[in-house]
Amino acid sequence: MKLISLIALTLAVAHGGAAAQDIPERTWSTSAELGAITTTGNTVGTSVTGKIDARQELENWSNEYILSGYFKEDETHTDNGSKLRERSAERFALSAKAAYKLLDDNKKLFVLGSHVDDKFGAYTTYSSLSVGHSSRWYKSRDKTLDVELGPGYFTGTRATGESENGMTVRGAASMRWQLSPSAMFTQTVSMERGTSNLHSQAETALSTKINGTMQMKAAFSARSDTNVPDEKKNTDTQTSLTLVYSF
Repeated sequence: MKLISLIALTLAVAHGGAAAQDIPERTWSTSAELGAITTTGNTVGTSVTGKIDARQELENWSNEYILSGYFKEDETHTDNGSKLRERSAERFALSAKAAYKLLDDNKKLFVLGSHVDDKFGAYTTYSSLSVGHSSRWYKSRDKTLDVELGPGYFTGTRATGESENGMTVRGAASMRWQLSPSAMFTQTVSMERGTSNLHSQAETALSTKINGTMQMKAAFSARSDTNVPDEKKNTDTQTSLTLVYSF
């Protein structure tokens, strides 16, 4: 299953949420974030992380499109004293989700397509397509908790070059907490269980407003697979501090 097929199928389903009182709602809500670190001296290197998150709220549909990337490049010295720049991380991810609102606005049916290209990961490519039901388990003036569950299908290429595919069961949860008019805490987690592997992702983040459109975001994210090649670790983590522009 190719990335284009996954995304095309996802978008073809949609023609086009309720949130807590203090969490604003708009037809389109888009954010772009960017963070970069450059080191010099005894350690020389550059790392860049970025993400675009676009959400659309229509009368009958809730749609979401996410594009993210991360790379890290280090400078080392060879035995003859020359400098050599090496890429040590390179990951890109794309996903699209269309959710149809049921009679109860807090319950939806969704289809989600995603693709990850990770040059140095346990899986160099990982694509999935899933469908299911989502519902809002909790809602208050400043907090929301949404849960998703449903079957899916994945195809991936391991770092060893082996290809895998099969059915999965996917579960996910997303919590938003408006701590104050200028600060929001978010926690997301998703798991896909296949016959031989449990693939999971999680992010914990705290965002604070700088002005009407700019925010500072501190986040910790983790990606994990239970079945990986011997030379690979089960979990990759990333700690980031980024500037977020919302429009």
